[in-house]
Amino acid sequence: MSDEYLIGIDMGTSGCKLALFNPDGTLVYQGTKVYPTHYPQPGFAEQNPEDWWRAVCDNLHDMFAVTKIAPHLIRGIGVDGQSGAMIPMDDLGKPLRNAMIWLDRRSSRQCEDMVRNIGAEKLFDLSGNPVSPSYVTGKIMWMKEHEPELFLKTKKILQCNSYIVYRLTGQYSQDVSQGNGLHVFNIETKEWDYELTKELGIPTDWLPDIYECSDVVGDVVAAAADCTGLAVGTPVVAGGLDAACATLGAGAIRLGDVQEQGGQAGGMSIVMERPVKNEKLILSCHVVKDLWILQGGTVGGGSLNWMKREFACSTDVDFFHKASEAAARIRPGSEGLIFLPYMAGERSPIWDVDAKGVFMGLSYEKTKEHMYRAIMEGCALALQHNLSTALESGVSIHTLYSVGGAANSVEWTQIKADITGKTIKIPSSDAATTLGAAILAGVGTGVYDSYADAVRRTVRIQREHAPNINHRQVYEQVISVYREAYERLKDLFPKMGW
Repeated sequence: MSDEYLIGIDMGTSGCKLALFNPDGTLVYQGTKVYPTHYPQPGFAEQNPEDWWRAVCDNLHDMFAVTKIAPHLIRGIGVDGQSGAMIPMDDLGKPLRNAMIWLDRRSSRQCEDMVRNIGAEKLFDLSGNPVSPSYVTGKIMWMKEHEPELFLKTKKILQCNSYIVYRLTGQYSQDVSQGNGLHVFNIETKEWDYELTKELGIPTDWLPDIYECSDVVGDVVAAAADCTGLAVGTPVVAGGLDAACATLGAGAIRLGDVQEQGGQAGGMSIVMERPVKNEKLILSCHVVKDLWILQGGTVGGGSLNWMKREFACSTDVDFFHKASEAAARIRPGSEGLIFLPYMAGERSPIWDVDAKGVFMGLSYEKTKEHMYRAIMEGCALALQHNLSTALESGVSIHTLYSVGGAANSVEWTQIKADITGKTIKIPSSDAATTLGAAILAGVGTGVYDSYADAVRRTVRIQREHAPNINHRQVYEQVISVYREAYERLKDLFPKMGW
């Protein structure tokens, strides 16, 4: 057994995943603790940061109980988090309210005000990203207008992973990969633009110091050690965006590598050597220093889980395997059934908060198996829409590395290969995101000489899927109808709020 270990903590949308790795990437332990999302009003989506911290503590206690690992053998900890979460902290280091997460859409009007008052071009040129409620900036402006008493009490703004880093170390931080959540972050220089911060009316001292993702922010403090069982003094790095950590954990660290993730917050990340801005996509720094990723973010990844929850036995642990087998029995194109996976509005490339999920082509001949496949194809069509949008900016796209729960489905992965026309490789670990966070800790503490060394030692490919050229003709027609369906329906969606 190894005499040193690395911990990766993934603060996702539905729960906290924690994994313990050997330096060779061997998964020693993995645990998950779920936490609730609160929807107090239509368009609102919140999580309690204390639920996040409790999930981290419970995961660590379980890990130590199961593995019997001595805490002092842990070389470092990396934390990744969901994008777009906004946590205002008071002068005592306590959250002033629940975090508004990336699914929250309440700040639509404040985003419109920002565009009108500052200018969409100015905001985009600096940050490389469009103005949208999914980012942090609009949420801050909403709080300023609707919760002025909390606005005045705020001392720092944190995001998901930086909140956990703070609880572990007592140090405030802002990693570069999550900088894109605030439109006052210069995506090219990786610095705050304090003039724009003042123009927006955001106090400049709210913004934490900026760190590269593998930089050690601090060590585990006594209070955190008491709560978690960790050893005082264990190094904690800044960590980063979950999608960027998954990109690293999948082994995507070269120009043109693409990480594809099928989860609640699904999407893709294309590795670039310079920041390429496309107003329809999401640009962020990679967690790997001096690289960037152009991302497509979609909300449709949870559609099959919704189907299970509402129309199947919610306790059926084999549901996703059965759904995959059933989908394989249906011909490509789902025999004329198309699914628009806009189950919570949609992010890139359409950026439409009013978009709705749609099954088009239902008839008495259609079965639940058709719906399973249509959902899988709909998510693949959203991926293809993002990839084709990126190609319009001239970026290089080579091999896709698929991670997340959907990658376990052979049929779903093949559908994605067929629709995108790209070969898809599946890393052997089912924990690419936590592995990426752990790699950051390993690079930051000297366990690895470089990111290339870390990927060489930890990432192994278990299977790959080449596109089936016999399916391309069908899917080219499906892609065309999918795109046209949204264009024809988009003006109706805002009228459906009764």
